[in-house]
Parts: sequence; C-alpha cells; structure tokens
Amino acid sequence: MNKRKNKFIIIPILVAILSLASLIYFKSPFNTSNEKLYIDFIKDLSNNRIEKVYDTNSPTIKVKLKDGTIYSTDNPRNIDFKENLLKSGVKVSESSLVDVKSLIPSLGLLTSIALISVMLLKSSKTTSKGLFSMSSLDVSPTENVNYSFKDMAGNEEAKESVKDVVDFLKNPEKYNKYGARIPKGIILYGDPGTGKTLLAKAIAGEADVPFFAVSGSDFVQVYVGVGAGRIRNLFKKAKSYGKAVIFIDEIDAIGKKRSNSGTGGSDERDQTLNALLTAMSGFNEDHGIVVIAATNRLDILDNALLRPGRFDRHIEVSLPDVSARKKIMELHLDNKPHNNINITEWAQKTAYFSGAKIENLINEAAILACKNNSPQITDGHLDKAFSIVLAGHEKINRDFIKDKDKKITAYHEIGHALTSLKVLPEEKISKITIIPSTKGAGGYTLSIPEDTMYQSKDYLYKRIMVLLGGRAAEEIIFGQDHITTGAYNDLQKCSHMIFNIITKYGMGETLGLLSLDELSSLKDLNQKDILLECKNIIDSLYNKTKILLLENKESLHQLSNLLLEKETLYYEDLLQFTVDN
Repeated sequence: MNKRKNKFIIIPILVAILSLASLIYFKSPFNTSNEKLYIDFIKDLSNNRIEKVYDTNSPTIKVKLKDGTIYSTDNPRNIDFKENLLKSGVKVSESSLVDVKSLIPSLGLLTSIALISVMLLKSSKTTSKGLFSMSSLDVSPTENVNYSFKDMAGNEEAKESVKDVVDFLKNPEKYNKYGARIPKGIILYGDPGTGKTLLAKAIAGEADVPFFAVSGSDFVQVYVGVGAGRIRNLFKKAKSYGKAVIFIDEIDAIGKKRSNSGTGGSDERDQTLNALLTAMSGFNEDHGIVVIAATNRLDILDNALLRPGRFDRHIEVSLPDVSARKKIMELHLDNKPHNNINITEWAQKTAYFSGAKIENLINEAAILACKNNSPQITDGHLDKAFSIVLAGHEKINRDFIKDKDKKITAYHEIGHALTSLKVLPEEKISKITIIPSTKGAGGYTLSIPEDTMYQSKDYLYKRIMVLLGGRAAEEIIFGQDHITTGAYNDLQKCSHMIFNIITKYGMGETLGLLSLDELSSLKDLNQKDILLECKNIIDSLYNKTKILLLENKESLHQLSNLLLEKETLYYEDLLQFTVDN
C-alpha cells in the first residue's frame, strides 16, 4: 500500500518540475522570440496592423496584431500614448494580457504543489494514526470455546484448583450470598509444555465465556506508553463482554521485578506493568473478568503482581506423573489408528516428558506410520519416534565413519550403560546405539529414570558417575593421551549438576546451607573455594567411576564388542548378558 502511494506522488512531482521548467523558459531573458523594438511597433501602428495594446505600468507592453500575433515592446510611458492609440483606432486595455504559455505551466505548478502537500499531509496523518493505533491491541476474543477439562488429561490437582473459578463465572450470585469475591488473577506456573495455555482455555470453555489470548511480548514496544495503552485497551474490550477470561502468556516479559537502577532503560516495561496492576485493581467483582497469566519463572515476577488483590492464586502445572502420562497418551492416540501399543510401558519410558513432548512423540510415530504406509501405529513406530524426539534422526550414510571412531563410541556408550547398571540398577536402560544422529550425537544411551518428587544427594552423585562413565571408559581402554571430545556434553551436565549441589541445594561444605543466589550481592565472596570444592568432588567421583569400570573391565569389553556387532542394543540384550554372566 505504501509503495503504491509512493508511485502516485511521483506524478505531481514530475508535473511540477516540467511546469517550473516551462515557466523559466518562457520568462528567461534569453527567450526574445516574441519581443520587438519600439520602432517596429511604430511601423505596425502606422500600417494599421495593430488590433489591441495592453498598456500597463510595467517596463514592457503587450501588443496584439490583427493576425493574432502577440509580442512585447518597450513602454514609452508617454502621457499621450493612450490617446494616440485610440485616435489610430487601436483598442487599449489597462490590464495585463493573460499569456497562455505562462498560464498553463503556472496552473500546473500550483496544482502539483497542492497535490503534493495533500499527499504528504495524509501520509503524516497515517503515520501518526499508526503510532496511536499501536496502543490498540488487535485481539479478538474466542467465543464458544470448544474445549473443556475432559479434553485435558492429567494435572487433576490444577483442574481442581480452578473449578471454583468456573463455578463463580457461571453462578456469581451463589458466591455473593457468602460475600466471597472471585479471584482477580490466577498465575499458572510450571515447566514449558505442561498445559498452562490449555488449562486457561478449558476454564473459558467450561464457564462458556469469551477467551482473550495475548502474549506478554505483545505489550513490549519501543515507544513509551504504547504497552500501557494496549493494556487499557484490552481490559476495556473485555469489560464490554461482561464476563471474560483474559489469558496473558509469558507474563514475565512485562512482569519482571522492577529494579532501582534508575537507568531509564525499562521505563516502558515499568509503565506497562503499572497499567496492568491498575487495571486489575480497577474492575470489581460485578465485571466477571478473570485474568490468567502463565510463566515458567515465578521467582522473577514482581511482588506487586503476586500480592492478594492482583494475582491471588498461584497454581503449579507440573510435569505429568506416570498415571497422567498414560491418560495423555490415551487421549492423543484416541483419534489415531493404533495396534498392540503397550501404553503402560510407554508411560513409564516417558518419565519427565511434558504433555507437549508426549503429543510430539505420538505425532512423530503417526508420521512414521504414514511414511511406511502402515495401516496402524505400532510399538516399533513409537520406539523409532522416541529416538527421534530425544536424539534426532539416524544418519543414513555412515560410510565416512572410521572403525576406530566406532570403537571409541562403543566403549564410550557402554561406559555410560555399565556404570548405570551398577550404581543405578533401578533405572532401566532402554537403548544403546552407536549410530550417529542429526542432532550431532555420535551415539547415545537412553535410560528410564524413576518418577520421584525429590532427588537425594546420593542419587545426584550417582547420576554424575553415569555421565562420567563414557570419559572413564575412554581413558581406561585408549589411555589418558587419547581421550576425545565425545564427553563434551556429559561434562557440561556434570558441571551444572555439581554447581547446583554446592550453591543451591545446600549439599556442599564451602557454603553449607547457604544459597549462592541470595549471596550474589556480596562482593568479597570467595568463589575460588566453591570452584575448588566442585572440582574435588568431580575428581573423586571420576576416580570412583574408573575403579568401578576397571573391576568390570571384562564386561566392558564384551558389551562393547556386542555393540560394535549390532550397532544398537536394547534392554533385552543387556538382560540376556547379565543372566549369562
């Protein structure tokens, strides 16, 4: 649209340039084609060739001959000049002659200037209107939300926590008798993909009220005041519907704790947050509006946002447990053709999977079944999809991989697996492979962790030992000078875990029960001691892992050779091995 306007404005600009050029040409002192000497004028007068003279006070006068020719000559400025002309039968006009050659370019120039001015004025108004319209958030409510709690498997506790809100929206008079007010705001927090948005949509669907869905980033703008304007506009629009659910996803984009730095860099975000707080305080129970916000980081939100009267209720939407995962899988498989799928076993395999990740797993399995023209989704499709979701697609062309690299990868992965079998026997190893994936892994080992509410210090140490098992196996088999970069990701995870053990979980000696996050403002905090303790613990666990693998070196060789032969081992292969040995 703007490009079309730019094309249109070129036309009057070109006309203006041509008109100006014509005027300059006709008025130029070098253009003397229509000028005559006064003596020639006298000759024309004596020969009775002149029809009309335009006598003005200008230095020159215009003369029109009977044949229609017009020229200019010097003005004699005599007192008897007009009288002599009249006596000679010549018409005299005291007004200027309208020169068509000059008139047309002049009109063209004036018209072009007027058009250009109008277009620029409209453009500035459009720009101004665009700036003001930015404060008007373009959001339309979803009415008659076709979604309910039945469509959302798992998270029974979270659903139970919001059923009274649904009842209040449907029957407000029942609660008014008791003097109870509806919660003005609900914060849904938890890991990504756990179903926070679905829960908010289910509340609107159960209560049968309009559903306004926006993101916190919609209110983040460069121009100060735009975000606050959008907040006011959103609440004004919601109030016009009487009852409504406003859902703000990723509210931490505008609701982070306000700092006292005074840099002015967050003025817009602060104004937006203030507008949200004011808007939530401004409507009363009669409006029937519930604001639901979702975040992955409850700890970074401003306290004013979390106080009673703003977001009264904080509900955790946690990762599904084994029974919830089973329900989620059944829900997503319900409309898909499937056969002989052990849902109970897959619910156990997908420990720490979110609802969104489970949905992605089943969708990948459906795609694989479709590609293979299989009439139904089977366990085999799910198994392959499980590997794709966690590690990526297997590389088809593996000719470039050297036998030496395969051997290193095999011992590395068996180092993980054997350590896990010895220190964490309760965690079932579902798959070991040395087939590289598209996510950059040369091979990988998949184990199924147990569903637990907490992780003990002993368990965390054993998890670190499993992660270090790959590097330890490389050093034992190939020597200290031939260890590889294959443990890069393992060491990252180890560093993160051990640092949290010391600085967050109160399981170390240097800080004891203190939390580093709360002490971060202390400038004289000696972090070298923390790093030294982390290193000492890692070194100790690494030595324990090497001793463990050295004690089971024969098993390490046998399992690695078996893995090199088959390229992929499953739980049954390991079970058979442990039985035989």
